[in-house]
Amino acid sequence: MYPNHPQFHGFMKPCRFEGGVQNLEVKGAVPSSIEGTFYRVMPDPLFVPFIKTDPWFNGDGSVSAFQIKDGRVHFKQRHVRTEKMLREREAGKALLGRYRNKYTDAVEFKIRSSANTNVLFFNKHLLACKEDSPPYAMDPITLETIGLYDFDGQLPSLTFTAHPKIDPVTGELVGFGYEAKGDGTPDICYYSVDQSGKFTETVWLVAPVVAMIHDFAVTENWVIFPIIPLTCDIERMKKGGEHWQWNPDQPVYFGVLPRRGAKGSDVKWFQAPNSFPGHVYNAYEENGKILLDISVSDKNVFFWWPDAKGNSPDPKEIAAFLFRFHIDPLATDLVLPPAELLLQENGEFPRIDDRWGMKKHNHCFFDLMDMTAPTNWPAILPVMGGGFPPYNSFGHLNLKTKVFEKYFPGPTHFTQEPVFVPRSEQADEGDGYLMALVNNYETMSSELHIIDTRDFSKARAIVYLPVRLRPGLHGNWVDAKDMAIQ
Repeated sequence: MYPNHPQFHGFMKPCRFEGGVQNLEVKGAVPSSIEGTFYRVMPDPLFVPFIKTDPWFNGDGSVSAFQIKDGRVHFKQRHVRTEKMLREREAGKALLGRYRNKYTDAVEFKIRSSANTNVLFFNKHLLACKEDSPPYAMDPITLETIGLYDFDGQLPSLTFTAHPKIDPVTGELVGFGYEAKGDGTPDICYYSVDQSGKFTETVWLVAPVVAMIHDFAVTENWVIFPIIPLTCDIERMKKGGEHWQWNPDQPVYFGVLPRRGAKGSDVKWFQAPNSFPGHVYNAYEENGKILLDISVSDKNVFFWWPDAKGNSPDPKEIAAFLFRFHIDPLATDLVLPPAELLLQENGEFPRIDDRWGMKKHNHCFFDLMDMTAPTNWPAILPVMGGGFPPYNSFGHLNLKTKVFEKYFPGPTHFTQEPVFVPRSEQADEGDGYLMALVNNYETMSSELHIIDTRDFSKARAIVYLPVRLRPGLHGNWVDAKDMAIQ
């Protein structure tokens, strides 16, 4: 039996489902102009973990594909065939120990990845990513696992970010790995890969601390690495402890490196007060400065990894807000000015119109916890499970007009990370559709909601799945034209 903990209970109970369904049931109408595939990945442990407090995102990566064409939606679900998954299936039990702690494993793994954090399409492959290892390549049509992907032997680091960025102008993949020479190492490896898969930039640099760098930002000329104050200690790991421990006395570091032609010594480590920098909306340059829009919480969002004294926040008190950091990359004073609060609303898992990535954007979309919405908490709480961030709405902020819109999917519904789909190639920024999975706690099943940004108050279409999919982490939309080109 799975442990009697919130991350394995109710809607969070592992699904362990593979299969497909053609022509899903639709309420409303899926716009005929939408043609492509929405990919997302969720952690879904196939076996009962022997670490009973295993966090939500240590499960096996399970990828969903929603293929949309001519107003119809077809669904497919498959686990990534990682080394972990295959060896545990052969053994008939869990073999992986604590999150990112090889010293607690039942066997020695070459690659510990569960490939469960993000999935994106690049150079003919679907890449399932987890930031502790190289990605796994999958067939974008069948979801069959091709194998570990090292870019034809070019990947110089042992790790690969779960949040690589695709330049919408050049098609380059910009990425990095932290703890790039192994657990507990301060090394970061930054790289850029052209559309054909050839590495064009590789820079090694050293971080001021060994700590988590979950997301990062890219502009036309700069890359920015926000370091979360969750620190690694190899000796603690060897004693069976956690990879991560919150450090309330550590500032947030922002590493700023020239995007092209840099050396490791060119990095500048700016500092901001202790906080938890979460997911990046976007970053761009204006008048020689970097403007970085990012979700920030004043508390340890990953509360299951407390500080050295065992302190962690009450999950109900954790909230993240949209902040903008103004960074002068040429400054000699490395203490950043206070960040600008752009929206006093609790939101995370942000997206923009990706065509505006790395340049000035005006439209922001995100998961939102709207405490004014009529959520039926007595119905949800007994079956919601835990260990994941709950959001009950989607938000849309226009930074230019300051107009803020909300979409509330229903009183027994929570939202997962959205993706934005442009109405057409020529559409204005933010003109299109928001698409995301939604948890229905009344039916204990999942729904795909499609919202027209011209009328954000209601769903254009709701697609019903005959199964329940656990809350996922990240995903991406791949237009049919983009897949055909590659």
